[in-house]
Amino acid sequence: MAFGKVGKYVITREISRGGMGTVYLGHDPYADTPVAIKIAHAEQLKEEESGARFRKMFFNEARTAGLLTHPNIVRIFDAGVDGENCYIVMEYIEGGATLKPACKPEGLLPLGRVIEVIFKCAKALDHAHRQGIIHRDIKPGNILVSGDFEVKIGDFGIAYLNRTDSDQTMVLGVAGSPRYMSPEQISDQNLTAQTDVFSLGVIMYEMLTGRSPFAADNFPLLIQKIMTEEPAPIRQHRPELDEMLEAIVARALAKKPSARYASALDLATDLSNAFERLLMKAARQIDIDERFACVRRLPFFQEFTDAELRELVNAGIWINAEAGRQIIVEGELDESFYVIVDGEASVRKGDKELSALRQGDCIGEMGYLMRTKRAASIFAGTRITLVQFNPTVMKKTSSECQIKFLRAFLRTVIVRLTATIERLTLPA
Repeated sequence: MAFGKVGKYVITREISRGGMGTVYLGHDPYADTPVAIKIAHAEQLKEEESGARFRKMFFNEARTAGLLTHPNIVRIFDAGVDGENCYIVMEYIEGGATLKPACKPEGLLPLGRVIEVIFKCAKALDHAHRQGIIHRDIKPGNILVSGDFEVKIGDFGIAYLNRTDSDQTMVLGVAGSPRYMSPEQISDQNLTAQTDVFSLGVIMYEMLTGRSPFAADNFPLLIQKIMTEEPAPIRQHRPELDEMLEAIVARALAKKPSARYASALDLATDLSNAFERLLMKAARQIDIDERFACVRRLPFFQEFTDAELRELVNAGIWINAEAGRQIIVEGELDESFYVIVDGEASVRKGDKELSALRQGDCIGEMGYLMRTKRAASIFAGTRITLVQFNPTVMKKTSSECQIKFLRAFLRTVIVRLTATIERLTLPA
């Protein structure tokens, strides 16, 4: 249609075209706010055989979505007929785009964003299911994401309203997008909320891998795969993904509803737990990477390969101490060996300060070698970070790592003994 008005709404420009209608950016003059207006394709309304069914499907979106109020579902404000135009007035999502690009290999989102999108969709679907509404057409093209990452499920055109208090006539029979249908939806069985869970599982698989779980060249083969074949595990495509995510996707895509998530809320709960685990895992990895960078530049660790050094970083006991804290107590038995990663320490015997130690210096060679009583005390002179090793810890590392550690340790002992001998032989 030409830009103008429909009902009380002013149409300003076209936003997108779909199978059932064209969506325009409009303006509500009374609320003084932008709105999205979907206008049904006139040619399909006029079809003698299918026109009535098409009209029913078009207004079904207004009837079903109009019952829902959720931050992740597109709100419906109005619907009506103006001359030959059937229209629905909806919430306008500024900068909104569908999830389609995020399901392609070149457009994959960061892992945290994927979990966020699916989590929000699962929560929205749980809300709809509690109102007795099954969407039946969950696919990337029906999920909008705004510029500031608002997630909105839309297009309830073929949604099924399973409520005893409703006399509305729904669109029955097999309907939806085959690539995202559950086995029970394809075979036209009685549907439950679990069919939407399956569809959301397909989207999650695509957003994580950039591939369809049921890739097929033709419709019959697609149906066969959905009904009978298990998709490849997501870690086959991306081995770095967490096992917990793989288990979540596999459960969402279970052929039998009895093996699938019982509700979208159950799926959302597992996603929340996975997100917490991934955050902790990411934090640990960042911590390990920072520690690796800190020790790599220290003389003691120069001959270790990256793999061996990561072993030591993980095996060592890391100590952070404020200035004044006692690290080693004179007279105590101790078999630990320390390397100062950052900061300074002072060596004291009784009340007398003997020397100062700095970044890269080693502490406790004789205790580690012979498990003797400490001959002096060590105090943190500034805020200090040390990595501590003992024989028990080192036994857990690889033989190559242990050999390299022993070499570095003995070199340190020799340097220390040489310096001591030089001091003793210097003329008074």
